[in-house]
Amino acid sequence: MKTIDELLAEGVKGKRVFVRADLNVPLAEGTITDDGRIRAVQPTIAKLAAAGARVIVASHLGRPKGAPDPAFSLAPAAKRLGELLGADVAFAADTVGDSAKETVAALADGQVAVIENLRFNAGETSKDDAERGAFADQLAELADVYVGDGFGAVHRKHASVFDLPARLPHAAGYLIATEVGVLKKLTDDVKRPYVVVLGGAKVSDKLAVIDELLGKADRILIGGGMAYTFLKALGHEVGISLLQKDQLEKVTEYMERAKATGVELVLPVDVLVSTDFPDLKGKTPADFETVDADKIPADKEGLDIGPRTRELYAAKIADAETVFWNGPVGVFEHPDYANGTKAVAQALVDSSAFTVVGGGDSAAAVRTLGFDENAFGHISTGGGASLEYLEGKTLPGLAALEG
Repeated sequence: MKTIDELLAEGVKGKRVFVRADLNVPLAEGTITDDGRIRAVQPTIAKLAAAGARVIVASHLGRPKGAPDPAFSLAPAAKRLGELLGADVAFAADTVGDSAKETVAALADGQVAVIENLRFNAGETSKDDAERGAFADQLAELADVYVGDGFGAVHRKHASVFDLPARLPHAAGYLIATEVGVLKKLTDDVKRPYVVVLGGAKVSDKLAVIDELLGKADRILIGGGMAYTFLKALGHEVGISLLQKDQLEKVTEYMERAKATGVELVLPVDVLVSTDFPDLKGKTPADFETVDADKIPADKEGLDIGPRTRELYAAKIADAETVFWNGPVGVFEHPDYANGTKAVAQALVDSSAFTVVGGGDSAAAVRTLGFDENAFGHISTGGGASLEYLEGKTLPGLAALEG
């Protein structure tokens, strides 16, 4: 995989460099609530601009249906990128139309432009190779060189991720190089004990990574909504908690494999429950009951790990040499159910291990809960991409950069 430093050594002054970034940031009424992904790609963009490249930044945001949708415009991200760079960033109101062509043509050496959301064009995500390739051809007309730095999208076989690099000289940006280097530490030469913390709503989202990690991790700590499927598989009442009944057989198989292979699979011993989530107005602390994990009332929903589980998980992390965490262990967006996720994050901070926060909601939680990002070994920008890499899958975007 060619590096951006090799590209810079060849010279990019005056060249139109297409940077496939991941500016898929969360928005609340048009305001960015977490700019982590923009900050992550800033070093690549700044270095290219400083070297005299004419930088064209492209990304997706959200899931528009292949047509323009103002709710998913990249305009706020372009504005924030300009603030971070301390320079004007031009914005094209389309992807490959007149606005994009005119905006790119107007760039001088060292200037940066952002084109509109790639998913406003159906060709970006099409499963039809010809349709996707046709869109990639149009994108290629805008640029001379391609730099892939949108790690959060490398697991997608999309036009700007997979097809476009085949049409232009290409290199990996600093973010992708960092992300891949970190993930290799979790797969190729792992320092042990290796502890994995998995949370999130659905166990089905994590089946493949659990399957792979059962042969690699020393301990797997389970939290979040997915924990209740494990508890149900043990025969426990889980009330109205999140439950995937169709995964009970698979979960049982994984627990049996963990026992047979000596992998310590740790489940909550107590949970915080309520009958009224998400309508919590007027509730008092007395309404938020903590119960043993095998005694969840039939009319209540588990929403966070309890205090004994927090202590247990912190102890299981304390002596680790490597920790990977993906998925909050409770509904951290609500302060009454954030303590479990906060405890996991604090345990990583307190650990002397190499700690990796695996993107997605975990990364958002770390920032939302006020933790210093520098206290962790690495915070990934791609939750899905990180998981698929750990599953051993070939990621289309990385394969394209290696080609």
